[in-house]
Amino acid sequence: MEDISSKELYEFKKMIKNLSEKKGRGTELVSVYIPHDKQISDVAKQMRDELGQSANIKSKSTRKNVQSAIEVIIQRIRLFKQAPENGLVLFTGMIPRGGPGTEKMETYVFEPPESIPTYWYICDSQFYLEPLEEMIAERDVYGIAVIDRKEATIATLKGKRVEIIATLTSGVPGKHKAGGQSQRRFDRVIEDAAREFLKRIGRHVNDAYLPIKDDLRGVVLGGPGNTKIDFYEGDFMQYEIKDKVITTVDTSYTGEFGIRETIEKASDALDELDVIKEKKVVSRFLKELIDDKSGLASYGEKEVKRNLQIGAVDTLLLSEGLTLESVTMKCPQCGWEKVIIPRKSADLDFKCENCNEQMKEESREDLVDVFVEMAEEVGSNVELISTETDEGVQLYRAFGGIAAILRYHIS
Repeated sequence: MEDISSKELYEFKKMIKNLSEKKGRGTELVSVYIPHDKQISDVAKQMRDELGQSANIKSKSTRKNVQSAIEVIIQRIRLFKQAPENGLVLFTGMIPRGGPGTEKMETYVFEPPESIPTYWYICDSQFYLEPLEEMIAERDVYGIAVIDRKEATIATLKGKRVEIIATLTSGVPGKHKAGGQSQRRFDRVIEDAAREFLKRIGRHVNDAYLPIKDDLRGVVLGGPGNTKIDFYEGDFMQYEIKDKVITTVDTSYTGEFGIRETIEKASDALDELDVIKEKKVVSRFLKELIDDKSGLASYGEKEVKRNLQIGAVDTLLLSEGLTLESVTMKCPQCGWEKVIIPRKSADLDFKCENCNEQMKEESREDLVDVFVEMAEEVGSNVELISTETDEGVQLYRAFGGIAAILRYHIS
């Protein structure tokens, strides 16, 4: 995802998770995706049509809830002359809070971080989240090239989408039996033509991948035979692209079939990249932790927070398993405030240190949000670490899910 901060990405993920947990009693939760170029007036017309058709729903409660949701959609889209640049997403419906009669209308309206390609209107027992989930998956871009002596196909892989960038044919002649000097001369012609083809592939690879090199997670080369190896080992790619080649795989096919075969055979290597990155950053933290000379490691909520405040944190490590919140408590009598991280409900039951009045909750915020915001203010890198690796589990269990690699030693 371009131009989205770590905090925004985390918030987006959290919102999707929150929405995925919303369930209706029937097919009465409404999801609407409006692309930028879709006329709002056309959407409003369809909503009015759907409102009329919903009168045919047999269940009285489902009919009432669907109609209420559609009316909310109509009201909300009236506020827009046109959908925002990335489009508009609306979710609304009656969400049960417990037993019968506890339903409450919930509505979510926002512009997604990436453009919406297709218009959707869906009524279901849960919100339709697949387009948003694909946006998360599409943060990573990989280069895929399939090469042999006769043809080459260059593509990118974004999430589940494969885009063919270029297809090249070589014109290199096949083997020919001439004998004597004619045979040697013909072999030289073939080799020269093959080398020129590799140069041409290299130019196309550079043209395709250099503009996106900052987002390019890796490059995979595939194809039958050794031509892909000759291409990789030769001086045909810019070093910035060559350094990103993570593996080569043998395929039975070339062309688009070869691209898909390459992706399938390289899936382990592609999947492990995030794991490798996590392992490296956590291992770096652990190395600093046991290094008596540099000691550029910090962990624990209070210590890391203090180091963020003085701008000493180079890289902040936060576990995705963190579910703690930062709660601001305020005295209703004198206004004294205290921020605490409650581990149990009893932690919020205390009195003011100034006037002995019972403290009241003023606000609460996700602890990850607090730390990411602090890190961004002082220009620290942020790494959100999953709990799917041994290192990630160790960060969460042994260090409370909050750690940092420092810019300089703190006495």
